[in-house]
Amino acid sequence: MEVAANCSLRVKRPLLDPRFEGYKLSLEPLPCYQLELDAAVAEVKLRDDQYTLEHMHAFGMYNYLHCDSWYQDSVYYIDTLGRIMNLTVMLDTALGKPREVFRLPTDLTACDNRLCASIHFTSSTWVTLSDGTGRLYVIGTGERGNSASEKWEIMFNEELGDPFIIIHSISLLNAEERSIATLLLRIEKEELDMKGSGFYVSLEWVTISKKNKDKKKYEIIKRDILCGKSVPHYAAIEPDGNGLMIVSYKSFTFVQAGQDLEENMDEDMSEKIKEPLYYWQQTEDDLTVTIRLPEDSTKEDIQVQFLPDHINIVLKDHQFLEGKLYSSIDHESSTWIIKESNSLEISLIKKNEGLTWPELVVGDKQGELIRDSAQCAAIAERLMHLTSEELNPNPDKEKPPCNAQELEECDIFFEESSSLCRFDGSTLKTTHVVNLGSNQYLFSVIVDPKEMPCFCLRHDVDALLWQPHSSKQDDMWEHIATFNALGYVQASKRDKKFFACAPNYSYAALCECLRRVFIYRQPAPMSTVLYNRKEGSSLSFAPALAM
Repeated sequence: MEVAANCSLRVKRPLLDPRFEGYKLSLEPLPCYQLELDAAVAEVKLRDDQYTLEHMHAFGMYNYLHCDSWYQDSVYYIDTLGRIMNLTVMLDTALGKPREVFRLPTDLTACDNRLCASIHFTSSTWVTLSDGTGRLYVIGTGERGNSASEKWEIMFNEELGDPFIIIHSISLLNAEERSIATLLLRIEKEELDMKGSGFYVSLEWVTISKKNKDKKKYEIIKRDILCGKSVPHYAAIEPDGNGLMIVSYKSFTFVQAGQDLEENMDEDMSEKIKEPLYYWQQTEDDLTVTIRLPEDSTKEDIQVQFLPDHINIVLKDHQFLEGKLYSSIDHESSTWIIKESNSLEISLIKKNEGLTWPELVVGDKQGELIRDSAQCAAIAERLMHLTSEELNPNPDKEKPPCNAQELEECDIFFEESSSLCRFDGSTLKTTHVVNLGSNQYLFSVIVDPKEMPCFCLRHDVDALLWQPHSSKQDDMWEHIATFNALGYVQASKRDKKFFACAPNYSYAALCECLRRVFIYRQPAPMSTVLYNRKEGSSLSFAPALAM
């Protein structure tokens, strides 16, 4: 049985600046350009039956302006006439006049349950397009940066069922044969879900190619579906098409081939309704696992195998629990006994004393952690030094305590932890898992269009940018840039709608729902010298511009 590797993100210390002091507000005006459009942008508002938080995440906060990462001075939008319009951004002068590059062959307004039309720039010469009614287009564009060679031509179009949006796509070239892999997102109705929202999220991984060199027509050669209960923060196909990475609050699983999607989700729900398969507790030194045994169980019916990083439990010749442990144990000192209450009690001795395990077996959700009240009190006592009821009793102390009154609402991060998972495209199994814990997901950005999109996470007060490298098994996620204190600053912007950064990391931009855009520039030398009053050292500030 293959077990997903439990990984972590490695922060590059040289990219951190512990002496960063803060941002300075600059009131210098920024150039703003306006254009009159002959047709409005094709905005699609949420319907009455799209009332869940997942609908809002997927379709309600949608950016209708699409940046072409292959030609960064070009942006596109789709208007109410079904036209794809191109704008050229010329910062030294103004915006170029919108020009039509393609027109959808169908009337979008005729579909009552349509979603927003979505577009993804697959390569420098290919584009994938959804009209929001459930039809997928693959379009050859020619070199989009050269108007003389640019000609948008439909290479594939097919109805794929319920409406969807495109969240990622790549172009693959093997033996001079091109194929397109794209990731489609839907929110489906789940009739039998009585406790949840009544909906689940579907990610469909579609691969389009020519089945052989003789055929000129592109066809779908592969369709795989993942399902989950939350809209992913981030989802992208690896450049070689061999895998998929997802950052999400709730986990995703592939629907088995030939199995009905509703049937698969029903099984998942029934498992959640069942009692936990086992209960476990932990101290700094050991873990105790308790399993209720079937009636008339004897010692001969039980087989428990301990390995340094693995456990295997068999009850009455049936596999009960098997997998990789979260951390190493002293397998020679670990034991098990049958209690009088007809339960099996397993004692695991931790190799790394003091390490808190967030899970017993990596990826296993069948158990329930029981937190001991004494243990919770001990943890709280260990954290007491971080707060004080007194108003800064000793301000001259080298490391004064943090006052409870000084804590701001934005310091508290309520969302439960997300995870980063990598799925293998052949086996459809999870190969790597990173528990992001309190590292809040902030945004994604394409730095190099030939690579996977980067994702930005909050680490303490900073915002760290990570570049996935699917080819590097030992260092799959690289820390490439840091935005000092931006993780803290953005938390106070409750009306934020869009969040992004420049491909060269020179600035980050945060757009609110109504009227303001904040631009946070990276530290740069200033014309005037500023000093730290306490230390007497000169400072370098990064200005924050507000429009």
